[in-house]
Amino acid sequence: MGGWAIAVHGGAGVDPNLPPQRQEEAKQLLTRCLNLGISALRSKASALDVVELVVRELETDPLFNSGRGSALTEKGTVEMEASIMDGSKRRCGAVSGLTTVKNPISLARLVMDKSPHSYLAFNGAEEFARQQGVEVVENEYFITPDNVGMLKLAKEANTILFDYRIPNGGYDSCGAGVESPLQMNGLPISVYAPETVGCVVVDREGRCAAATSTGGLMNKKSGRIGDSPLIGAGTYACEVCGVSCTGEGEAIIRGTLAREVAAVMEYKGLGLQQAVDFVIKHRLDEGKAGLIAVSNSGDVAYGFNCNGMFRGCATEDGFMEVGIWE
Repeated sequence: MGGWAIAVHGGAGVDPNLPPQRQEEAKQLLTRCLNLGISALRSKASALDVVELVVRELETDPLFNSGRGSALTEKGTVEMEASIMDGSKRRCGAVSGLTTVKNPISLARLVMDKSPHSYLAFNGAEEFARQQGVEVVENEYFITPDNVGMLKLAKEANTILFDYRIPNGGYDSCGAGVESPLQMNGLPISVYAPETVGCVVVDREGRCAAATSTGGLMNKKSGRIGDSPLIGAGTYACEVCGVSCTGEGEAIIRGTLAREVAAVMEYKGLGLQQAVDFVIKHRLDEGKAGLIAVSNSGDVAYGFNCNGMFRGCATEDGFMEVGIWE
């Protein structure tokens, strides 16, 4: 085995006018989360424990779109979703429609470990959370002033915003959706700035794991489910690799993006970075997205077909990188 490796992301599709201060805040958070995971790996924590630990940290910080700081539905509420997968045993857990669970990724882990199911949603997931004694809070805990403002902007523009990180100049200054409007599931959208959080890890034993968490789309319809909780789409791990995706959820779902990375490694014999590049190029059609991945041999890779992705990665041999742009 090639030692441990870790990668983390805070979303793909970054507004090119994002203020330098916000860029620096994002890099600091990614660095902090990487160091948290590195410390756990050096203490011989399992890949599964590390991805949960790191995503919990991302959910607790309001900077990205997960947990506190999640995007708002058209009703002004938060509905969160998450999934986690243990590649060594191909076990998984996922949740959707959460409104009070402080750390959705940990409830997904409990679905995997403490229930006979792989996926629980809405009232059933909330009831399970209370049965398991996880920490719950009022929905208002997740709502930030930034998101309230972005929901207002989305309603005024009569569109969906993928997240809140649009500059203060508002809709007209967002450089991501412009010359030819993008489409989501065949329908035009005006602003593209997706953000989700995720982590992938391979530990010293060669075990891979992946975890993804999000608040979804700003101004989304209540009940909308994206790629993040869907195993094989937004999250996947097996004996070969672990993958977490971010971006246009509908395109990721159609392309079964996370599973495709593992598939081309298994069936085409591609290396990790080759597999990531192939999937980004050939499986997204006109969708915009990105992903992070690790292999059981200790490799780490990422790829995206939009203008940027908040990401960081590190390996046991001392390599460490945190970046936003290409």
